[in-house]
Amino acid sequence: MYLRSDHGEGLSGGAASARAGVPPHGFAARLAERFADFEFAPDLGSRIGSLTWYRGAATCVGLITAALLLAPGFENPIYGSVPAPLSGAEWDATQAQAIKPIGMGSATGVQVAATNLVTPLTDTPERPILEGSTKYTGSLLGSLLRSGMGKTDANLVEQLVTKAVASDGLQPGTLLDYTLGRRTDKSQPRPLEKLEMRARFDLKLEVARNGGALSLKQIPIAIDRTPLRIQGTIGASLYRSARAAGAPAKAVESYIRTLATRIPVSRLDSGCKFDIILGQARAETGEVQLGNLMYAGVSGCANKLQLAPFEQGGKTTWFDGLGRGSTTGAMAMPANGRISSNFGMRRHPILGYTRMHKGIDIAAPWGSPVFAASDGVVKFAGRASGYGSLIRVVHNATYGTGYAHLSRIYVRNGERVRRGQRIGAVGNEGLSTGPHLHYELYRNGVPVNPRSVSFASTQQLTGGDLGEFKAQISRLLAVPVGHGAVKDADD
Repeated sequence: MYLRSDHGEGLSGGAASARAGVPPHGFAARLAERFADFEFAPDLGSRIGSLTWYRGAATCVGLITAALLLAPGFENPIYGSVPAPLSGAEWDATQAQAIKPIGMGSATGVQVAATNLVTPLTDTPERPILEGSTKYTGSLLGSLLRSGMGKTDANLVEQLVTKAVASDGLQPGTLLDYTLGRRTDKSQPRPLEKLEMRARFDLKLEVARNGGALSLKQIPIAIDRTPLRIQGTIGASLYRSARAAGAPAKAVESYIRTLATRIPVSRLDSGCKFDIILGQARAETGEVQLGNLMYAGVSGCANKLQLAPFEQGGKTTWFDGLGRGSTTGAMAMPANGRISSNFGMRRHPILGYTRMHKGIDIAAPWGSPVFAASDGVVKFAGRASGYGSLIRVVHNATYGTGYAHLSRIYVRNGERVRRGQRIGAVGNEGLSTGPHLHYELYRNGVPVNPRSVSFASTQQLTGGDLGEFKAQISRLLAVPVGHGAVKDADD
């Protein structure tokens, strides 16, 4: 329908003609005079809800219905003519002027079709040389054949390479750069002109054709094996500070695990300084390989510590600066808390009479973790009358431990546990007046005071071994500091 003008006047029929300055005449003039205020197509955007608006809407619906009734139908196709396909010069001209992707032969302008002056080639020309690379995937012969090299050359290269490096010496993924020469006949493979590979970190191999025969050249690569030393202040986070100083993530994790065997890492002051030394091999070509942790130190605070590995009889053990190894076999504290009740006779807080207290009570918040005191096998895990939820662990033929009043049990019967492994959570089940862990220790099946038993054993270097170890520490401490010398792959 029509919209009104800015002056609010509608345009329709004879009235519209009269208002536009065209005088009506005849029958139209009489209709215009009689129905001066009548609008055949009123503005549906104004006077919404009035009788005029509803009449206009009905008129619109009627017109649409009439159009649909007069339509031939949506199911009847409309037939049209299809032009004949182009060919020859017309097709070439159309393709030259068409817009299409470059990958489909796009061109600009008009290209003239081929004439008699164009002579087709009898053969496709080849590149004089072909350069490429492939990766060693476990079979040198198979890797070379995939590059397009002939079997004769590939077998000869394999024989030359295996004389310099053992067949299992090449690492999967080693890059093989090759150059293939021109061939006299397309039915024959291209001859190998040159092949280069990094056989080892300190060795490069080059196979080249000289005078028609292939020969191997071994190129040693100078390696600087000075260790990498990284120092810094612990600050708010030991891990983040060491990473910011340039230590690789795996090295920092190894460093923290090593320190944790001697001191609680969480107790290190922010002012303490970390000292990390890693094995490092730096090739003259610029590549760097990092080795294992060689030294873990803490200085500048009360928790001063020096740790380094030392090999004895084929076994490597970490010792501190005085030649002392880690304490092994000791019973660990099963929960973090205070001892609220000792071993021995006492008046039971619930039953009200005096009886033997077969363990110690460690007061701790409900849900606090409970750890295995030493390595062993779970003998029982479940409910046990006054003990509530109980875990019993057998450590050897002599000793066993018990953990009672638990809120959670994380192990099952027959499971092997390690010293310090979380096996349960502090609770208040059974005959208990508050959250705590009841911890028992058995010797030959008889309860004994857990605080009276210690299985600590510390290895100590002596004599020549101690002197050699201290000399090793001195050499490591003489390594210069190289902050951020290496970045690992995830940086």
